[in-house]
Amino acid sequence: MRGAFRGAALLLAAWLALAVLTAGAQQGSVFRWNIPAWAAPPIVPPDNPMTVEKVALGRYLFYDKRLSYNGRLSCAGCHMQKFGFTDLEPRAVGSTGQFHPRRTATLTNVAYDTVLTWANPTQHRLETQMLTPMFGEQPVELGFSGREKELLARLRADERYRTLFPAAFPDARDPFSLGSVTKAIASFERTLISLTSPYDRYRYGGETDAIDAAAKRGEALFFGEKLECFHCHAGINFSDNSADARTRILTVAFHNTGLYNVGGRYPAHNAGVFEITGDPRDDGAFKTPTLRNVAVRAPYMHDGSVENLSDVLDHYRAGGRTIVGTPLAGVGRDNPNKDVLIHGFALSETERRDVIAFLGTLTDKAFLTDPALADPFAATPASQATLAPTR
Repeated sequence: MRGAFRGAALLLAAWLALAVLTAGAQQGSVFRWNIPAWAAPPIVPPDNPMTVEKVALGRYLFYDKRLSYNGRLSCAGCHMQKFGFTDLEPRAVGSTGQFHPRRTATLTNVAYDTVLTWANPTQHRLETQMLTPMFGEQPVELGFSGREKELLARLRADERYRTLFPAAFPDARDPFSLGSVTKAIASFERTLISLTSPYDRYRYGGETDAIDAAAKRGEALFFGEKLECFHCHAGINFSDNSADARTRILTVAFHNTGLYNVGGRYPAHNAGVFEITGDPRDDGAFKTPTLRNVAVRAPYMHDGSVENLSDVLDHYRAGGRTIVGTPLAGVGRDNPNKDVLIHGFALSETERRDVIAFLGTLTDKAFLTDPALADPFAATPASQATLAPTR
């Protein structure tokens, strides 16, 4: 929690700066949120207002393999709709085959996130975060470092984009720009909203039979002081890193859950917020992800090292994971930076099943199959053929 307050201060300052931006809003058809009446819309930065045209363009770009230099991977290659816009790999794999130290973060309800990525308290805007997968070198994701002009040339050469870009950015002198690419993708990502699960219908929609008795018992355990899950997995997005258009105080929180204890530290190659701040108190601190669609998003934790939800409960039940017989051996319960809320609890097998049943009610099948969020190239797959790099 210590890193939470520093991150919150950084975030609040950034949002206040955004509020006074003077950039004019691009003209276009105003985007209408398709969310339940009980929910507030996300915060949208004033320099990138939501329009139908930008969302349409961003959807194509999100699914376009030409956004990787070798033409092998799109954003959707790691952020798959059917898995809650993540994948099933323990660690993400970039377009060149390079393994990443962390697993692909879910984009479910990313528009409500106050901070992005697993452990970077400075990443709070989708528009700027997108630059990391596009141009990052350690590790390589899409592989366009030093090749921005080639990316824009590829897009400009496509007949479809010669219509979509000017429609999305009609006031731009040249709509084909890196800023246009990131703003469009960010606009589409802000439409990835999941609020129509069985639990939503039960808790907010008044459908008393939308979830069964076991899930209702699991809900009581989840929100009770015995398990204390709700302290970190809070609010309608089940995360303490969430805000909406009605939020007055924005918070960011990172937690060390006792997943590792290698000589009192987390593994040096995956030390969480410490890698950004250099503050030893931030060692092993990672973002609390949303639990929406969690049942389809195995494996779990920042490094995909926990196979299933039952094992996740075992980790928290023990108050930290114990590892033996490997270079990562240690008793996580004794990690000196572990969050005070991770202290363990008793859990019967019936209670275990009930909690897992409750988590299953957060699966939003309509979201996972919504055609408006699906691959727009699917009807014309030839247009998304793998490209060899242009010389």
